[in-house]
Amino acid sequence: MAVAIGWYWVRKLQGRFLAGAFRSAIEAAERVEPVLWTMPSHLEVAEYHFYAALARASCYAVAPAHDQPSLLQAVRAHHEQLGLWAEYCPENFENRAALVGAEIARLERRELDAERLYEQAIRSARANGFVHHEAIASELAANFHAARGYEIISHAYARNARYCYLRWGADGKVLQLDDLYPYLTKEPAQSLNSIIGAPIERLDLATVLKVSQAVSGEMRLDKLLDTLMRTAIEQAGAERGLLVLARGGEPRVRAQATIDEDHTLGVEVHDAPVTAATMPESMLRYVMRTRERVILDDAANEESFSADEYIRQQRVRSVLCLPLVNQGEIIGVLYLENNVTPHVFAPARIAVLTLLASQAAITLENARLYRDLAEREARIRRLVDANIVGIFIWDLDGRIIEANDAFLRIVGYGHDDLASGRLRWTELTPPEWLDQDRERNVPELKLTGALQPFEKEFFRKDGSRVQVLLGAASFEEGGHQGVAFVLDLTERTRAEAEARESERRFREVQTALAHANRVTTMGQLAASISHEIKQPIAANATHAQAGLLWLRTQPPNLDEAAQAFEHVIKDARRAGEVMNRIHGLVRKTPTFKEWLQINEAIEEVIALTRGEAAKHNVSVRLQLAGDLPLVEGDRVQLQQVMLNLVINAIEAMSAADGGQRELIINTGKDEAGSVLITVRDSGPGIASENIERIFETFYTSKSGGMGMGLSICRSIVEAHGGRLWVSDNVPRGAVFQFSLSAHPGSAR
Repeated sequence: MAVAIGWYWVRKLQGRFLAGAFRSAIEAAERVEPVLWTMPSHLEVAEYHFYAALARASCYAVAPAHDQPSLLQAVRAHHEQLGLWAEYCPENFENRAALVGAEIARLERRELDAERLYEQAIRSARANGFVHHEAIASELAANFHAARGYEIISHAYARNARYCYLRWGADGKVLQLDDLYPYLTKEPAQSLNSIIGAPIERLDLATVLKVSQAVSGEMRLDKLLDTLMRTAIEQAGAERGLLVLARGGEPRVRAQATIDEDHTLGVEVHDAPVTAATMPESMLRYVMRTRERVILDDAANEESFSADEYIRQQRVRSVLCLPLVNQGEIIGVLYLENNVTPHVFAPARIAVLTLLASQAAITLENARLYRDLAEREARIRRLVDANIVGIFIWDLDGRIIEANDAFLRIVGYGHDDLASGRLRWTELTPPEWLDQDRERNVPELKLTGALQPFEKEFFRKDGSRVQVLLGAASFEEGGHQGVAFVLDLTERTRAEAEARESERRFREVQTALAHANRVTTMGQLAASISHEIKQPIAANATHAQAGLLWLRTQPPNLDEAAQAFEHVIKDARRAGEVMNRIHGLVRKTPTFKEWLQINEAIEEVIALTRGEAAKHNVSVRLQLAGDLPLVEGDRVQLQQVMLNLVINAIEAMSAADGGQRELIINTGKDEAGSVLITVRDSGPGIASENIERIFETFYTSKSGGMGMGLSICRSIVEAHGGRLWVSDNVPRGAVFQFSLSAHPGSAR
């Protein structure tokens, strides 16, 4: 009896579903499930999956929230089985799989997919003689569009459902629909032959369905535009028609249909601007603004729009301009005209064309979305195939479902590893990174649907690690699967290491050059420095001799002798200080920053260059502020800057003929509170075109210069967080200035 019991409850399942008793239908389905094993090759198994899926989908909205996931999961399981059969026998099962797929899309709020699948189910059922399945699909599609507020489309599908139930002989179902939808009984039921032969004055179901199906079945935009214009011209009795689309910009003519002298209908799909020679521009603006249709029975003789240039020149008779509106947004207009006959656009024609416009607006938008989706998918596919970056498809269980060659190269695996299912992102991720993924990245991905790019590591097949930059996004918010984009950072890491090594070597070279520059400068000052040292040494000899003479006198003059030896001590210290300064400037030591008084460092440099200045008749004036804060820096390097600037100024003035030679050195604070050092000379100055070049490496204005001094000076000042620049002195000469950051709260 198990087979008979199974068949009985399958029939109960069908009957209860058709009657709208969906909960009872689910109970019947549950009675079938224990005995399904007894009828594996009977058609009742397919009926069970089909009606059980539809019953559970119909109960979803009214089911408790905790039951909804299991209901949806059950519907998906039914759909998976129907889809498998549809692959082998689409004639029998395609319409079933498409309709269950439409219901799943409806529950998941994928409205465009639902529209397409309802229409696919209806077409497949009609093509293969399943009139009852066409009826069910039309009824569900009517409910779907009614819930979205699309009344005209809903009515069209409901009428088709009633018509198919009538053909099937389901009189009880027809009565049920008549009770649920009173508008279906406003027109008497007609036979198929009488509907096909009905005149245009009687708007019938066959016309509505023909018009709806003509435009709703196309997804390619160019074919859709051609079909739409042909259908519009045929249904309206127009001679010429334009489709104007205006989404996101100025209105443009996208298609034009014309009936020529041989009564041949031609359609041209193009993209052209709207002009006064194309159509009534004032009418277009009115319809776009108000979203109301315009009907003119004899446009040339009516006041409305009679002043429009196009209507006056073309002597237009019948005109119809319909807005194309989708979800409250106008996307364009359908313009039709007849220049021969007035009153062409009768109410019955307008009703059909209004339906056409409504369906066209939806289908055009769908076609645009599908085109955009196809373009995005094509771009993504080109990106994947181009292997510019690594890309892989993942799921939260750790699987890598698909990956391109670039990603496989990054991790060192092959396509065989991918096909075997052994390649898992959780296995590729080192433990310390996997903890971060589980604790932070996966929750963020579930919450927001995306992960901003971040650095991590992957294990390669050989066990080594590779540094990567990874960003990810799920296919839908809260989804279980998604795509990840991976950049190999190996080259960047190597480049950073090489850059650090190059910088280290550069600093070594720069330090060596700076030291060489100091030594060279000190060599230039050798004569002056020798004078600075010889002077206290010679004075020591004189004072020592004088002291000895005072001691040898009888009696010895101890006071005079003491004064002489005090002079010896003073000059010895002076010579020692000169030697210490020279030693500090010529020694090669690592950079050592300390808090120092810049005035003291400047005075030491001036002491070393005093002889050089005197030799060239240069007067040196120091104007050092007494309340300067300390600056942080390397004493030797900062003294090198001063030494270069002072020597350059002396040499510049010595090369000039005549005039006063004066070197003024100022210290103070600038507006930002930094310590400002100024070296001002009265030499020939610097040509304006050389103001910036003078700091370039190897550029020099001296006949025997190396072009390194000022370049090194600027590098030293910038390394101390300061700035070095030059400007003109007035009335002549040059002014070199550099700033240094001051110690907060210190002043001396």
